[in-house]
Amino acid sequence: MGTLKTVLLTSAALGLAAAAVAAAVVYGGLYNVAATSQHTQTVHTLLETAMRQSVRLRARGVEVPRLDDEQLVLRGAACFRAKCQQCHGAPGVAQDDIGKSMQPLPGPLVDARHHWNARELYWVTKHGIKMSGMPAWESRLAEEDLWAVVAFLERLPDLTARQYAEQTRASATCGPSQAAAAGAPGDARRGARALHQYACNACHSIPGITGSSTHVGPPLDGIARRAMIGGRLANTPDNMVHWLRRTHEVDPRTAMPEMGLTEQDARDIAAYLSTLD
Repeated sequence: MGTLKTVLLTSAALGLAAAAVAAAVVYGGLYNVAATSQHTQTVHTLLETAMRQSVRLRARGVEVPRLDDEQLVLRGAACFRAKCQQCHGAPGVAQDDIGKSMQPLPGPLVDARHHWNARELYWVTKHGIKMSGMPAWESRLAEEDLWAVVAFLERLPDLTARQYAEQTRASATCGPSQAAAAGAPGDARRGARALHQYACNACHSIPGITGSSTHVGPPLDGIARRAMIGGRLANTPDNMVHWLRRTHEVDPRTAMPEMGLTEQDARDIAAYLSTLD
């Protein structure tokens, strides 16, 4: 019993000491968060390992479509040039300043297929990576475009700088799907995700959406009970969609920006906001 008690007391003491050190690092500001300072190798390795294992776990159930269609690859090349090149670079193309200045550094993707399979590349492209600067493209690219990027990444290691330039000169475009049935109901759960993908929580405090304490725009708690939207429209789901997508048409003087929401994303957000009573 004496030995067990000693072990328990020692474990408790070590736990308290670790908690004290962690508190000192966090509340004492000891860890340098400047992007001009690299992560320590221990922190970098820990974060990278956690990221890789998290992606592999969550991508297991993704079903991969055929990716050998040349038009799909060309569409992926256009998407890569527009959305990925500035941070990751490309054959013969350096990263833009924003990519070179980030920590952790967004690495080149010319060898991505050697480290990630197609379902994992899709998952990362769609959902992004927290605390890394890697954005989620779910709300900004159509489903076909997400797979088009993956199809192109599968080809990227085989391209010379000249071939890359030729492929990305193609006229294909990419972007979010605008299709939505008129009057289609929104999905509140997806709307909650869309709210932070469109950075709504950068200006508003929103129940159920985490973020910093913000006071730029009014809090959205209780918005379902409000009679008017923006002081101009009756508070209905269709009017909320109109406000979110055509904000300056409703009120040209408002400081609220138009965020480029698709019709479906606006309906999903309106569905979530209708639950905030």
